[in-house]
Amino acid sequence: MNTKKKSGFSGSIGFVLAAAGSAVGVGNIWRFPYLVARDGGGLFILVYLCLVLTFGFVLLTTDIAIGRKTGKNAWEAFSSIHPKWGFLGKLTFLVPILIITYYTVIGGWILKYAFTFLLGQGHLAAQNDYFTSFITNPSSSIIFMLLFLAITALIVYRGVEKGIERFSTYAMPVLLVIIVGIAIYSLTLNFTDANGITRTGLQGLGVYLIPNFDGLTFTKFLNIVLDAMSQVFFSLSVSMGIMITYGSYVKKDVNLNTSIAQIEFFDTAVGLIAGLMIIPAVYVFTGMDGMAEGPSLMFVSLPKVFDSMGVAGPIIGSLFFIMILFAALTSSISIMETLVANFMTIFHKERKKTSLQIGTFAAISAIFICLGYNVFYFEYTLPNGVVGQLLDIVDYISNFFLMPLISLFTCVFIGWVVKPKWIAEEMELGNVKFQRKHLYNFMIRYIIPIVMVFLFIKSTGLFI
Repeated sequence: MNTKKKSGFSGSIGFVLAAAGSAVGVGNIWRFPYLVARDGGGLFILVYLCLVLTFGFVLLTTDIAIGRKTGKNAWEAFSSIHPKWGFLGKLTFLVPILIITYYTVIGGWILKYAFTFLLGQGHLAAQNDYFTSFITNPSSSIIFMLLFLAITALIVYRGVEKGIERFSTYAMPVLLVIIVGIAIYSLTLNFTDANGITRTGLQGLGVYLIPNFDGLTFTKFLNIVLDAMSQVFFSLSVSMGIMITYGSYVKKDVNLNTSIAQIEFFDTAVGLIAGLMIIPAVYVFTGMDGMAEGPSLMFVSLPKVFDSMGVAGPIIGSLFFIMILFAALTSSISIMETLVANFMTIFHKERKKTSLQIGTFAAISAIFICLGYNVFYFEYTLPNGVVGQLLDIVDYISNFFLMPLISLFTCVFIGWVVKPKWIAEEMELGNVKFQRKHLYNFMIRYIIPIVMVFLFIKSTGLFI
């Protein structure tokens, strides 16, 4: 059996939708709006857009070009370029191994809420203890995690073109239609609270888009830049082997310049529209007090907002969690595909058997994460001062510790060992112009390594 024969995307559209689906994950929905609300509204958006076009462009271009030029996944790609740098592929491989253990758990939470709203029980989700009761119930959280994982594994099991590309081709347009529809509806909302104060969706739009310079200092602006940098960094699925793997599936006649620009656009647009969807709605019904980060926003604040919408609430809530489910699935699929591709290389096994084995590993490890909220519950203070549980610890190690370190090594490797010209050759394949080439060369050699050193030191708790 020829296990080295690679499948691939049928064309540029399939690749862009799959890669954009990977980048458009839960973080776009539950972290981006919170950061905008906290960090000066339009001021944060302006900083974020600048960083997407610079840092995001360089990191995304590097991963995809490495994948296509070598035709290999992360495990083999770096060693095939330079044998002494093979360790970087192994280090990169650790990230999806860690992420798959908890991302399927979060996916299970989303699936639970989607079922709740579709069954017309959204009012129950608005109760204060609903989310806590769910995640502290071992059997319930594990069942929904396994259902979400089964869907993910089935799509990966079917392969790149018949599974991942086909699902992304349908899921991404549906996701965009729903998110745009809810965003437009959010702008039409209005609510008068018990104090007689009326808030409107258009006022919420102002909170979202108008730059707020009140109390701005150099230190605060630096923190805004770091927040925006971390959002760009974690939003685009870079430095975890995913884009290297997807890049290895791209045909040589695909214009990478165009595809990368489209991925940047999709990911950024979804983040911006998510803010347009969430911030006005939360502002109308709860003011700024309802804005929170992560699970508190999605599973506590928003169900209360939907419950306050009256007749439209169950419909909007159902559409919202279906949209989030699609976003979670496209990201989960890319994480599992990266693991499957690497394990197929390491153990020389075919896709279907490897998919089942990775699915089994993910299920067992995710069960432990689920039990971290009940049977194995404990609290631990992370280097950034946040008190977390087992899921938070694994997330911190993968996203805040390993990914900046991997990005640093990758920039040093490409910028100073093999030189940026190696990437430029792949970007200019077919006599196309490498857009932003000079920006790429400067950023990857000088700017990004310095920032990654700073982010890595910050992640260790030595500087907060």
